[in-house]
Amino acid sequence: MWTSRNSATSPDGGGHKALSRQAGRKTRNNAGYSYIHTAVEDHSRRAYSEIHTDEKEKRDTATGFWQRAHAYFTDAGITIERVLTDNGSCHRSRTWRDVLAAAGITHKRTRPYRPQTNGRVERLNRALLDESAYTRPYQSEQERRDAFPHWLHTYNHHRGDIPLAGKPPASRVPNLTGQYS
Repeated sequence: MWTSRNSATSPDGGGHKALSRQAGRKTRNNAGYSYIHTAVEDHSRRAYSEIHTDEKEKRDTATGFWQRAHAYFTDAGITIERVLTDNGSCHRSRTWRDVLAAAGITHKRTRPYRPQTNGRVERLNRALLDESAYTRPYQSEQERRDAFPHWLHTYNHHRGDIPLAGKPPASRVPNLTGQYS
């Protein structure tokens, strides 16, 4: 399962949580967005994410992200057979099709306007918002980006998940068992 989520960038000095809603609004005028690209392995719920400055709709960004995510999961001993994506233009491109075909991966698409089909990724996005992205005032976008890998590590290796009997995703990856406590 794969998706991207846009997140408003934090201007230097912090956004509305550090300043005030009105002052934060004034500093945001040209702040823009960051795009968090995420792949979640279905069985373990282990996640791979990257923050980019452009959307997944750019085919080179999407295929580059997927190649790195695939290598990440392969290094963890996870075999990818299918990839579920939305119907974005990058997922209909020849480049995307060729990258998946070269790896022997089947491409499936979600039904249009049905985000619940991609539920595990959507749940991770919700956890990210509730537990990291906006939980404290960051003094800059760079500070928030620097905190993201630590949060993702905690999510994969230490944070319990109710459907996994309170264990973290790393507990379901055979060659990582015992490394998550």
